[in-house]
Amino acid sequence: MEILSIDPVQPDKAILSKATEIIRDGGLVAFPTETVYGIAADATNPSAIKRIYEAKGRKKSKPILVLISHKDDLSCLVQYVPKRVERLMDAFWPGPLTLVFPALETLPRELLGQGTTIGVRHSSASVAMALCNCVETPITAPSANCSGGVEPLTAEAVADQIGNSIDLILDGGPAPSDIPSTVVDVSNGAPRLIRSGCTS
Repeated sequence: MEILSIDPVQPDKAILSKATEIIRDGGLVAFPTETVYGIAADATNPSAIKRIYEAKGRKKSKPILVLISHKDDLSCLVQYVPKRVERLMDAFWPGPLTLVFPALETLPRELLGQGTTIGVRHSSASVAMALCNCVETPITAPSANCSGGVEPLTAEAVADQIGNSIDLILDGGPAPSDIPSTVVDVSNGAPRLIRSGCTS
């Protein structure tokens, strides 16, 4: 495990390139978001996704959310986008709002936690957006901690909890918030709040 400092506003391209290579090779990279630190892996790689479950000690029935770099990327993840959800995305994306959609059947089953839906966020954090753009596929972003553990607000906290199970930690300083993203299920028509978070 390696820790590299990164500017959370203007991330260094060389560091991003190293992180991108690790993710494309099936590795795990912890990184800062607009909420707590997350774990990035290639969301299309079943082996990498399995490593996340192992690193976190996460139940396989719990799905793993992904980040996209633009809402147009939803087409490779979800079956459809309900019309009323466009208003939510226009109002709160990029930002700490995770929307749960009906997942495409072609997605790795490991990503869905044995379910049929997928949580997606368009992050407003510079490092997160840059990683999505560099990797050129959706990346995962569950919190970089042991399941049930304290939310990771610093690179040191990530290292203490799961450092032995990941390949790289991008240290962007203290997290701007200790509150995770808000999660809203839009898979069955009317939006339904699943988890209260940064987006009121």
